[in-house]
Amino acid sequence: MKVRELLARAEERLRSGPHPDRARLDAETLLLHAFRAKKTDRNRAWLLTHADDEADVETQVAFEAFMSRRIAGEPIQYILGECEFFGLPFTVTRDVLIPRPETEHLVEKVIRIAQSLPQQDPLHIADIGTGSGAIAVAAAHTLPQARILATDLSPNALSAARQNAERNNVADRIELVEGDLLSPLAGHRFSIIASNPPYVPMADCDTLSKEVRDYEPHLALFAGGDGLDVYRRLIPNAREHLVPGGWLLMEIGYGQQEAIAKLFQSNGYLKIQFIPDYQLIPRVAVAQK
Repeated sequence: MKVRELLARAEERLRSGPHPDRARLDAETLLLHAFRAKKTDRNRAWLLTHADDEADVETQVAFEAFMSRRIAGEPIQYILGECEFFGLPFTVTRDVLIPRPETEHLVEKVIRIAQSLPQQDPLHIADIGTGSGAIAVAAAHTLPQARILATDLSPNALSAARQNAERNNVADRIELVEGDLLSPLAGHRFSIIASNPPYVPMADCDTLSKEVRDYEPHLALFAGGDGLDVYRRLIPNAREHLVPGGWLLMEIGYGQQEAIAKLFQSNGYLKIQFIPDYQLIPRVAVAQK
């Protein structure tokens, strides 16, 4: 079958899927991934200039397998095994959340705060619940003076984070430790603690898209009946691991600003602020010890 025929049929099938607006893009992306699977490097320009070329059987079989996964609802990032975050390449598996653009707001604020502090070498930062390592790796890549301790309860997530630290040449400045939230931090103090914790209420499970609900790790998504269970532990405990004047930054969910502000206030934090995402929803909570 010719390349143009493969793409046309794939696009038609994908238009009945969950993302019809990106049917052509997904078809092209998955076909290029099928070529790469057999160690053949291609790009979109090649697809245009070689539309009448015959695709070999091996590529067609791989392409059909990827298409079946996508039509079933699997996020394209898991099919590809990678995504981009903060301009950097990240390996992603189903053991970690797919890094999202909203989390870049958190990284940007971490960097701004780090650059505003008196010069410290090293600058000690903690990333709690690191997952793919997105926050830790992006911060380390931008802040050469940073030394980051990143924790996660999942050994498989830590394995992905380790790959990403190595892939982006910052593994020598990130220590990865298995454990629940701040439990591995005994004896450590930090100028900045950052976290993108689970914050989806269990009651909202059925409202999530199939891609999120059926494929992303529930351990990294859900946090009790109201989505605040992790914050109730993280906010008071983080204060014990911050140096005087240190900062806690967390990603938060829709409608959680008021509750988070009260948790900050009841635990003695100062300079509380909330940063909106691209949809003007409060997405990053920031407070100082």
